[in-house]
This record gives sequence, C-alpha cells and structure tokens, in this order.
Amino acid sequence: MTPDVLLVGAGDLGAAVGLRLADLDHGVLALRRNASLVPTPLVGRSVDLTAEAPDLSDVRPRLLVVALTARPRTEESYRSTYVDGMTRALDALAEPPERAVLVSSTAVHGSRDLPDLEDETAPPAPSDGPGRMLVAAEEAFHDRIPHGSVLRLSGLYGGSSTRLLDQVREGRIDDPHRWTNRIHRTDAAEAVVHLLTMPAQPERLYLGTDDEPAQLGDVAAFLADRLGAPAPPQADPARGHGKRLSNARLRATGWAPTYPSYREGYAAVGTT
Repeated sequence: MTPDVLLVGAGDLGAAVGLRLADLDHGVLALRRNASLVPTPLVGRSVDLTAEAPDLSDVRPRLLVVALTARPRTEESYRSTYVDGMTRALDALAEPPERAVLVSSTAVHGSRDLPDLEDETAPPAPSDGPGRMLVAAEEAFHDRIPHGSVLRLSGLYGGSSTRLLDQVREGRIDDPHRWTNRIHRTDAAEAVVHLLTMPAQPERLYLGTDDEPAQLGDVAAFLADRLGAPAPPQADPARGHGKRLSNARLRATGWAPTYPSYREGYAAVGTT
C-alpha cells in the first residue's frame, strides 16, 4: 500500500496514532531514529532529524502527524528536536499535506493563577526554555502548513508511565493544592485521528485535555486508596493554584474523551 500518512516521530503516542490510521486502511510511513522500533503494519524509515534531513522525494502524504519526543527536557534538546528536526522534515516535503497535526504541549501556557478556565484564546506564556521552543515549533509549523492544526496536550498518563503512582506509593506528594490537567494516552491518540479525519476543516489550535482539572491532592488520594498507600496531604480548594484548562473547543468538534477524568483513567489501578 502506498503511504498516504507520514508520521514525523513514532514513539508511544505517534505509533498509537499510526496504528489507528492503519486500521482505517491508511498506509503509514513513520520516521524514527530506529525504524526497527516502529510497529507493523506501519512502515518505518530510520532518520535522526536532529542531525539530518530525511529523503521524502518518494512520499506525497495526504495526512501528516508531528509527534516528536525530546530528551532530556532542556532548551537545547527541544530546539534540536521540535524546531530544527521538525523543520527538516517539513522542508523535505514536495508539497503540503491536506491535513496536518502538530502535537505540542500545554506547557506553553506556563502556570498562571486565573479565576476561570483557560482556553485557546489565552496567549502563550512559557515559563522555561522547553516551553519557548514549543512556541517556536508551533510558529514554524504554521509558517509551512498554514491550514494545519496544533494540538496542545496536557499531562499524558496511562500506558507504561508510573511516575505519579510511584510518588503516591512513596508519600512524595508535596503540593496537594496545585491544579493539574491531564489526558489519557488513548484519548490523546483518538483526538489526533479525529482532527485528521473529521468532515469539517479543523481550526488552527486546540487544547487536548480531559473534562476535569483536579487538584493533585485529590488525584493522589484516589490513587492511595486503590493502592493501599498512606493517605497524602489533603487538597484545599481555597489554596488551589496553577492553570486549569478547558477542552470545550475540541469537544465542539465531536470528540469526547473515553476517560473524562482521572477517576475513569485510573480505575484499574490496584485491581490487577
């Protein structure tokens, strides 16, 4: 099958998006540093975008997904991956795709204490170098694909990640009042596919997050109960701080999360 989808980045999230598109009878070409890690039936192509431009002379993708991962979390790493690497891939295309999604992060919003939910109309306010590089990547993406969509994801969870579970088990919840925003990896992948395949033309920017911002102490208490771990410090709504995000624009397109809050997303924790 001739590929009509190009994945620029095929880590956990990118591969999940690609597999869903393959199930919809799309041929998917995935760029990854080590192509042997790309799951079948996706077709992998090895390229280190931080160091070289890919040869895409044989590719005319109709759909494009940029889902890169930068390590470590430094300004230099994010510039090399998200700005320079993505730019090399996009500049290697002979023509722009019909639909394109760049997976970005709500880290570009920084951490602001606002009385209302924050949405796509809020200007970026990155608080560190990686956040600034993500803003630069979004700008470079729209310079090259003006009709493309940026999907800013909040904190991803699910899959193999156990960071929060480990913190709860070890009693390392030190800011229970902080507002947190999250999205299950399944819902994040579904959101990308939805924006690529929905009948109407997507807008240029969406926030990808679940229905319920939650204070860290409440999430930790739920997990501690299921894990049999010590109860963490209790959250106080009056002392809540940090950003709270709205998914109203994304929901208005017809997307809805399978896991609307941390309760559904973490329901199986401690039961197996």
